[in-house]
Amino acid sequence: MYFKLITLFLLFTINNAKDCLKCICEAESGCKPIGCRMDVGSLSCGYYQIKLPYYIDCGKPEKKSNEDIQTAWKRCSDNYSCATKCVKNYIKRYSKSCKGIGTCECSARLHNGGPNGNTKKATIGYWNKVKNCCKCT
Repeated sequence: MYFKLITLFLLFTINNAKDCLKCICEAESGCKPIGCRMDVGSLSCGYYQIKLPYYIDCGKPEKKSNEDIQTAWKRCSDNYSCATKCVKNYIKRYSKSCKGIGTCECSARLHNGGPNGNTKKATIGYWNKVKNCCKCT
């Protein structure tokens, strides 16, 4: 019985995390590979509207050894699997600073506001948009 409860809890947590990322993706691009657009003075690209410094911070997933960083970033951003990996890596890197808020709120606010986005009032509106989509915390 105990094992079944833990399994159900883990499945709920995993699905909730996926729902959260899906809602972040929806908020950024309608969850479509929309290429790059100018946003707050610099380019944001792909499914999650990833900026170049964000791509570097997430560990440059799937960058080929002979590939220019700009090309790798734009290619990854427009590939759902690679872009999702980047967002997960970024959130994992910076989520240690999230105290007293839920996992999805932490993820959304870090994604929107950078490494300290979870503490910025400017990210609350974005979080509310994601929360309304996923009904998560």
